[in-house]
Amino acid sequence: MSYRLPRFACFARKTLALAVIGLFTAPGWAADVSTEDRLKALEARLDAMEKENHSLKQQLQQTDQKVEATGEQMEKIATTGNSSESSWADKTKLGGYGEMHYNSLDGKGGAASKDEIDLHRFVLFFGHEFNSRTRFFSELEVEHALVKDKDTGNAGLGKALPGEIELEQAYVEFDLNDKHRAKAGLFMIPVGIINETHEPPTFYGVERNPVEKDIIPATWWAGGAALSGRFGSGFSYDVALHEGLATTAATNYRPRDGRQKTSEANAKKLAATARLKWTAIPGIELGGTVQHQSDITQGLDASAGSANLYEVHSVINKGPFGLKALYAQWSLDGNGPKAIGADKQKGWYVEPSFRLSEQWGVFARYNLWDNTAGDNTASKKKQIDVGMNYWPHPDVVLKADYQRQNNDDGKNQNGLNLGVGYQF
Repeated sequence: MSYRLPRFACFARKTLALAVIGLFTAPGWAADVSTEDRLKALEARLDAMEKENHSLKQQLQQTDQKVEATGEQMEKIATTGNSSESSWADKTKLGGYGEMHYNSLDGKGGAASKDEIDLHRFVLFFGHEFNSRTRFFSELEVEHALVKDKDTGNAGLGKALPGEIELEQAYVEFDLNDKHRAKAGLFMIPVGIINETHEPPTFYGVERNPVEKDIIPATWWAGGAALSGRFGSGFSYDVALHEGLATTAATNYRPRDGRQKTSEANAKKLAATARLKWTAIPGIELGGTVQHQSDITQGLDASAGSANLYEVHSVINKGPFGLKALYAQWSLDGNGPKAIGADKQKGWYVEPSFRLSEQWGVFARYNLWDNTAGDNTASKKKQIDVGMNYWPHPDVVLKADYQRQNNDDGKNQNGLNLGVGYQF
């Protein structure tokens, strides 16, 4: 092997050298034919490469178009929620508020003393935006933490418990255009200051003020339909047709006891409400509401008839200074209300406040109200509240106030109220 391989390698090198020499020394016609063939082959190869390059360019262009279309679709999904998977998460909102109170009140003149802690309310909001023009909103509330007929616990109190589960709002709203909208369902009546905005961090005092609570009566919701909008310079309006109150002599025709809460509500006589607000100057709101109901008893009391509610208010916030004022009055027709002085039910309050800082605020409020203002008995109720709010966060509040009553009937409750509240 060591002898033959070198001789074979030498032979191969010689043969290759002769072939190369022959290639360049062959006859001219053979060289011409060979060159022409090679040129044709090269040209064919170039054509094939050009076609292949053109095909690759087309594929690349199509890929770019697909990528761009995919990006546009992803952006559309993110901004408009057209994807069924992202729609619910992006367009359904959850919120709520709640508050717990401690009341330590000393009863005078026959009024009961009060020492209790109460989880007054726990509320959840659920909302959904179907599209840019149509949305849904609801409010579910549990009051006083517990709902059952009577106490069955170890305390053995044997008393009826005041807890309630209430659906206070559940309506669908439609944008008619950029200035006007309509809604139908269960909604808050457009009246007063706190009836629509009553989350604890938004107002002073542990308890809601007694004038709006007993005269208006807040919080007050009803089933019906409404139109809302804005016009001119800072003006807005609300008009609504909805279930009315159903109050009788058995409850002294008190509006608060006549709320039907849209639970198989008697709709024989509907109520109509109209409100006008002006907010052209930042920090100032002036508003007024009128409501008419042709029969405040829903046909249950022949001695009573139509009723009208009138309400005006102002809210002023300038720097650290705040001022709220409200007046409300019911006028009831019929001999029944007039006989007990309930034909005129009215009240007003004024509340100055001052923000010491972003977290601390102090207030005072004078309340005067009367649900039997037309009679000759001592029926006026007067209450002064002074206190402070502390906001560790804008949506969380700690409250403390002292209330002092000086009612004409001598039945007073004086003492301390503490509270904690939140919204989200």
